[in-house]
Amino acid sequence: MNPRKILVTSALPYANGDIHLGHIMEVVQTDIWVRFQKLQGHDCVYVCADDAHGTSIMLSAEERGISPQELIDDVKEQHEHDFAGFLIDFDNFYTTHSKENREFSESIYLALEKNDHISKRTIKQLFDPEKKLFLADRYVVGACPKCHAENQYGDNCEVCGSTYSPSELINPQSVISGATPIEKESEHFFFRVPMFSDMLKKWTRSGTLQNSVSNKVNEWLDDELQEWDISRDKPYFGFEIPNTQGKYFYVWLDAPIGYMASFKNFCDKTDYCFDDYWNENSTNEVHHFIGKDIINFHTLFWPAMLSSANYRTPSAVHAHGFLTVNGTKMSKSRGTFINASTYLKHLDAEYLRYYLASKLSSGVEDLDLNLEDFVQKVNSDLVGKLANIASRCAGFIEKNFAGKLSENLDTPEIIVEIQSKQQDIAELYEKLDYSKAVRLIMASADLANKFINEKQPWVIAKKNPNSEELQAICSTGINAFRLLVIYIKPVLPALAVKAESFLKIDPLNWKDLSYILTNHEISKFNAMVQRIEPDKVNMIVDETKHGSESKPTVKEEAKEPAGTFEPEISVDDFFKIDLRIAKIISASEIEDADKLLKLQLDLGKDEKGNQIHRTVFSGIKSAYKPEEMIGMLTVVVANLRPRKMKFGISEGMILAAGPGGKDIWLIEPHSGASPGMRVT
Repeated sequence: MNPRKILVTSALPYANGDIHLGHIMEVVQTDIWVRFQKLQGHDCVYVCADDAHGTSIMLSAEERGISPQELIDDVKEQHEHDFAGFLIDFDNFYTTHSKENREFSESIYLALEKNDHISKRTIKQLFDPEKKLFLADRYVVGACPKCHAENQYGDNCEVCGSTYSPSELINPQSVISGATPIEKESEHFFFRVPMFSDMLKKWTRSGTLQNSVSNKVNEWLDDELQEWDISRDKPYFGFEIPNTQGKYFYVWLDAPIGYMASFKNFCDKTDYCFDDYWNENSTNEVHHFIGKDIINFHTLFWPAMLSSANYRTPSAVHAHGFLTVNGTKMSKSRGTFINASTYLKHLDAEYLRYYLASKLSSGVEDLDLNLEDFVQKVNSDLVGKLANIASRCAGFIEKNFAGKLSENLDTPEIIVEIQSKQQDIAELYEKLDYSKAVRLIMASADLANKFINEKQPWVIAKKNPNSEELQAICSTGINAFRLLVIYIKPVLPALAVKAESFLKIDPLNWKDLSYILTNHEISKFNAMVQRIEPDKVNMIVDETKHGSESKPTVKEEAKEPAGTFEPEISVDDFFKIDLRIAKIISASEIEDADKLLKLQLDLGKDEKGNQIHRTVFSGIKSAYKPEEMIGMLTVVVANLRPRKMKFGISEGMILAAGPGGKDIWLIEPHSGASPGMRVT
């Protein structure tokens, strides 16, 4: 097998907030994949950086009475500390506010401009007359122009779902100063993304994306692409656009370029060559790991920019879902918006690394951290299964055989069986199907524990404590443990170091699966993992709930970070939702749709006696066969704004519950219900 040359990145955390467990899920997913590649002998470099530009940085620094540079330096130090606490093995962690990033941003922009991929036009925006700055949508609040709900942001109403421009708000106010905004004109620069439509359709279907992501991106591509506004007016913390005055690159332009800048900084400190990875003809690999909320930036704007500037496009973009806790979005009031630093005060990082690995798949579904399941799974798998194998055998080897393993194993078929899993486990790691890999590893641990239970070395030790049989049984157990440590090493690197010390061996690699330890001296066994006490988890929740953690901030003109609750609504808001009984009169599959079924619903009759039919697309294909659904009654949100999708217009939403996959259940009304009845 020829070693691969791979450059890996994960999404850049914003330099204006703490690292929380949503961030940790992403870097753990990435770190496991990187460690697996290195374990296999591949040349894999992992770089990241803080995303350090934007209005939020500028305003936060001003509020604290420090410079933006001081703010991002302080935050970077804390971010690096938190990531190190979770054993994230970056080869380089940098910042987007760097000379390298400035140089790349300017050169890429000038290439876009030279290639006629930049347009300029004057637009109107809301302007804060007191702070003297243009206001992004999230910095303007007012009453919704449609339903008149108060305190709505400048792009959409969270009560009625309407979308609008900030200038349409009733009684708008600047979030920053409280002043009434005015409209003001300004020239803005736009990246002409529509010119890359054909290129993007080909690239997004080339295997670089998960199928579900590719399908979603191509829905956007089938709609009319819009030019992308890449400029912001001063005052702004970032890089000034070349040959302009008072115009700055929008933070999302230079953020992905930060991947290149961090790698260039790494190259300048090592013997790696930047062009070997980013030249348009490079055959080395570039992999991005991101959350599903920033797919558009990484699969539309970013590859188009790279293509225009004659750089290579990514080999793969791996998107993941959000992290939920106890089945809901992370919440400070519930004590589940947990910062990395809070977790690390109370629990070992590898507990969470293992639990996340046991749940992570190659898809973009959300991952739930159920705190009770977390405690039970770690205690059962790591303490009760994995470490238990070594602890049950090591004492006999130390006490009865001077710490030396036997020359021959008892029941070597057990070892062969565990070794036979290496190809399957490797393929699962490669595909990011960590949960399936962990299940295979723990199944092998069960096999080893069953062997020990059947052989009962403690019984033999009482009768014949120095027998070759006892030594061979325990040596078999120790060798099974060693193989399992190799398999789990990408997930639990610190435990692997402890195991290597216990076994008195060099750092384990994947190739070490091919041989066993015989006639080899080991050290005294010390506990490698402790049981989680539920009180520790409760302390984390309590500390989070009682406000000891700072409120996370949002990225410039982005939605709330993964894992946050939407703003609370009142009972009056809830009563605006019109829930009706609907009868499913037809159901059919949709070509090229992974999850959706097309449903025709009967909602009874209107006031004039006309039958009301609705078409709804629902993501329940994994749980229901279309023919089984015909005639079923269910509950539908009847006053939801119709949504244009690739496959047509969806005119409502049916209600379902469950963790996903086959376990999705439609909300069914009582037997006396009929179509059109209102649910209260």
